Amino acid sequence: MQKILFFTTLLLAIVFVSCKKNTTVDPQPVPGSKDVYVAGTEYGNGSLHDVAKYWKNGTAVNLSDGTKDAFAEAIIVAGTDVYVAGGESNGTKNVVKYWKNGTAFTLTDGTKNAFAQAMFIAGADVYVAGAENNGFFNVAKYWKNGTPVTLSSGNYNEVAFSIFVAGTDVYVAGYETLSGSASIAKYWKNGTAINLTDGSKIAGAQSIVVVGADVYVCGYEYNGAHNVAKYWKNGIPVSLTDGTKNAAAQSIVVAGTDVYVTGYEFGVARDAAKYWKNGTAVNLSDGTKDAAGAAIAVAGSDVYVAGVEANALNDIAKYWKNGIATNLTDGTRDAIANAIFVAN
Repeated sequence: MQKILFFTTLLLAIVFVSCKKNTTVDPQPVPGSKDVYVAGTEYGNGSLHDVAKYWKNGTAVNLSDGTKDAFAEAIIVAGTDVYVAGGESNGTKNVVKYWKNGTAFTLTDGTKNAFAQAMFIAGADVYVAGAENNGFFNVAKYWKNGTPVTLSSGNYNEVAFSIFVAGTDVYVAGYETLSGSASIAKYWKNGTAINLTDGSKIAGAQSIVVVGADVYVCGYEYNGAHNVAKYWKNGIPVSLTDGTKNAAAQSIVVAGTDVYVTGYEFGVARDAAKYWKNGTAVNLSDGTKDAAGAAIAVAGSDVYVAGVEANALNDIAKYWKNGIATNLTDGTRDAIANAIFVAN
């Protein structure tokens, strides 16, 4: 499978890579009747350009016109407004932007490579998290209403993958790679870093959600042989896989007392998409084709997961509702669903 490979995340610790990769957003439980919004990218496969888009109840809405490579990584619906974060190439560099109801707002000036990974809407405030390359390293940061807030020193590779705002507190999850150490899973609260791992093994944080005084972060940590999918509650790790196969947790959401996490685990021959409810795995794919869950949302008793599954030729963007798959693309071009939001 071309776009969802776990090692794409790990490569960010070494170099600035293409924005064609999985990300997460942090949707929250929504009651009532539902519209399903999914954001992602349909790839050019050669001479064509990558197109940023979202789907509302399966109907595609293009955010870019196909004249430049563009990507969509996160989606949130606030009232009647649809926000999508991502970016677009200016020909030489990736530029961070978001779209509100299809109108683009640019957050970086295009002189440096930059990318968005997540977003959050808090009242009238728009937060977008990601990283910008300073010529040597990726610098973790977020933008609040277009104003950048730098989280890392710029002396090492650091990336922000997820953002959550609770009251006046801003939480951002990601990783850093210090000289001579493996990548460290971490989050920042109001700019102050909290490490979740000690740097002795490769690790990363992919998604964060805050419920009351509890901070939940999901990601992965290497055990010496394989990557283990896990989440941390207030810094205490909970392993979701047994470490005998490579796995990663990509997105986390808490609904009442239940903790839902989606991601993937390497099967007999292929990556299998799945989610875990309170640590119990629910398979979304059968392991005969590469597949992965990228984002999860819970609405009432319904569990939605956005992600990707390979077919004979190309990757198909899709989502699962209670385990039942809905294809968003027809497989003629590679595509991926990166984020999901379920709205009344």
